[in-house]
Amino acid sequence: MNGCANGIPEKFQIYFFLALIDMSTQHHYNLTVQWTGNNGTGTSAYKAYERSHTILIENKMPIAASSDPVFRGDKQKHNPEDLFVASVSSCHMLWYLHLCAVAGVVVTDYVDTVSATMLEDSNGGRFTEIILSPLVTLASVSMKEQAMALHKKANELCYIANSLNFPVQHQPRFEIAGG
Repeated sequence: MNGCANGIPEKFQIYFFLALIDMSTQHHYNLTVQWTGNNGTGTSAYKAYERSHTILIENKMPIAASSDPVFRGDKQKHNPEDLFVASVSSCHMLWYLHLCAVAGVVVTDYVDTVSATMLEDSNGGRFTEIILSPLVTLASVSMKEQAMALHKKANELCYIANSLNFPVQHQPRFEIAGG
């Protein structure tokens, strides 16, 4: 694990990688959200229409979606709140796995059980808390300390977490493969 790539010690490769990224680069995302809940009379009344819609992204599987069941949605479909929370967890996991790979921390499994709180008040609603609770399986107990520290770095780098107006909490747990 003490090897060098291009003369750069492995433990510093992540910083070299980040220095190569032009931080002014813009990424653009395009998709279509198509409402599919017109039961024949449109929005003629609050209860007259379904909240069903489809999220369409070129070259990807469509996502059947609805609102949260509390807001007259279909409980069998993904809702914006689910997808929002999932995006925070997914972004953190992808950065974390990247950082582990670069640092020589071998992760063999990662399962995140996420909880989130949304406050609904007279101003609408907003998320106030997301807690990521990943169970990370490591190849060796000797990697645990560094594996723990990399969660903080992953949070600092996560594009989604950086776009939030509240902090994301982390409560990682670790297992050792075969242990």
